[in-house]
Amino acid sequence: MRKLLNEELPRLTEEEFKAQPKMPLVLVLDNVRSHLNVGSVFRTADAFLIEGVYLCGITGQPPHRDIHKTALGATETVVWKYVYSTMEAVTELKMNGYRIVSIEQAEGSVMLNEFKPVAGERYAIVFGNEVEGVAQEVVNASDVVVEIPQYGTKHSLNIAVSVGIVVWDVTGKMRAIS
Repeated sequence: MRKLLNEELPRLTEEEFKAQPKMPLVLVLDNVRSHLNVGSVFRTADAFLIEGVYLCGITGQPPHRDIHKTALGATETVVWKYVYSTMEAVTELKMNGYRIVSIEQAEGSVMLNEFKPVAGERYAIVFGNEVEGVAQEVVNASDVVVEIPQYGTKHSLNIAVSVGIVVWDVTGKMRAIS
C-alpha cells in the first residue's frame, strides 16, 4: 500500500468548497481560550463541510498567527461569525431554527453513541472553555446535552479533540439519514 501524495488528493478549490452543500451544522465556541484550538476547529469544520463557526466571548478570531498555524487556510473557506455572548448566539440560532446541543458532562446528558440526529433538523453544537466547559446558562438553554463517553481517570478531553470526535460522529449519522 502506497501513501498518496498531496497532489493526488481530491482537494476542492476555495470556490468549489464554497459552492458545495454544507452539513446543516454550526459549531459554537463558548469562550475558548486557545487560538490553536480555534484554528483546529476551523480545520475540522472545513474537513466535514460544516455550515459555519460562531466564535463567542473571549474566543480568538482570525486573523491571528496561532489560529492560522493550525487552521491551514480553513479560515478562508469556513464561514464564521463573532458574537459577544454565547447566549446571544444561542438565542439567534434558536430563532433561526437550530436545535442547540451542548457538549458537556451533565445530569441527564445523552451519551454521544446514543445521540440520534433527526433528518431535516439543523443543529448548533456548543463546545466550552478549556477549564470551565460550557456555561451553565447555555446548558440550561440547550435542547439536549450530549456527553462523550470516557472511561479513564481524567474525564476531560482537549476541545479540539472533542470537536473532532463529535463532528465525525454526528456528520456520519446525519449522512446516513439524509
